[in-house]
Amino acid sequence: MISVLAAGCGSSDGSTTKKRIIRVALSQSEEHPEYKGLVKFKDYIESELGDKYEVQLFPNELLGGQTKAIELTQTGAIDFTVAGTPNLEIFADVYEVFSMPYLFTSEEAYFAAMNDTDYMDNVYASTEDTGLQVVTWYNVGTRNFYAKKPINTPDDLKGMKIRVQQSPASIKMANAFGAAASPMSFGEVYTAIQQGVIDGAENNELALTDNKHGEVAKYFTYSKHQMIPDVLIANYKFLNGLSDEERTVFEKAAQLSTDTELKEWEKDVETAKKTAEEDMGVTFIEPDLNAFKDKVKDVQQEMLDANPNIRDLYAHIQEYNKKYAGEEK
Repeated sequence: MISVLAAGCGSSDGSTTKKRIIRVALSQSEEHPEYKGLVKFKDYIESELGDKYEVQLFPNELLGGQTKAIELTQTGAIDFTVAGTPNLEIFADVYEVFSMPYLFTSEEAYFAAMNDTDYMDNVYASTEDTGLQVVTWYNVGTRNFYAKKPINTPDDLKGMKIRVQQSPASIKMANAFGAAASPMSFGEVYTAIQQGVIDGAENNELALTDNKHGEVAKYFTYSKHQMIPDVLIANYKFLNGLSDEERTVFEKAAQLSTDTELKEWEKDVETAKKTAEEDMGVTFIEPDLNAFKDKVKDVQQEMLDANPNIRDLYAHIQEYNKKYAGEEK
């Protein structure tokens, strides 16, 4: 069992104090923008509340994959974890909307919708009764296909085994493209591609370098089929048990972590693409996006018909899509 208390230490008056250890899990490496954002999270909390709390970061799935880490957060064995929104669909099906292909029509609309805290706080509260509480979001770019062979059109995906996130909507999307969806933990992808268990995956550019997928998959296609945020998830009981002052500090730390991650993301994507192309021999393909959009054009309506709980958030996002129309990237 994971202990939550640090060893006691004597104070000047002879009493014993104990710092509460805050454990934060993520699947990414120490080089990833999310880890850099969480360092800011740690530093701010310890600068403000260092006499009470020590924040420990566990990258590289050290505490298990995202599904396992969420379960540990739910039980209170750990306090925070970073996960993609598809992992929250079983806790609150409103999160299914983010797995919808081509939900956002531009990056500007995506950022504006995610930074609409008044609205998103209501979405984040939807998991409270399951023991979980989202506190902020992180940008992980657009999701794109990469594989051992080139994907120039959706037809090239036919019959290919493609790893997707463990989400019914992502599975439906991949199948609509003609691929055979293969959900699995992110940490298993490298070996699965290397051994031919799958033909490829879909993710952002950093997966090629930070996770070395560019060593085993040499073709990266900018299908831009999803913009799925990662989120920082807290144990609800822990968060709710904080004093007002402490809660303010943790919320400020979460926002600072997002601000840092967003800046680092932009820099790291450019670096990752350059490294993958020049050092790993990855070829980047810019396909006709309309051909990809046509393949999944019915998936949005099918999802809206099947899940009434996503309709309000979907409509809210459409307002931002209209506001930023013509700014597609």
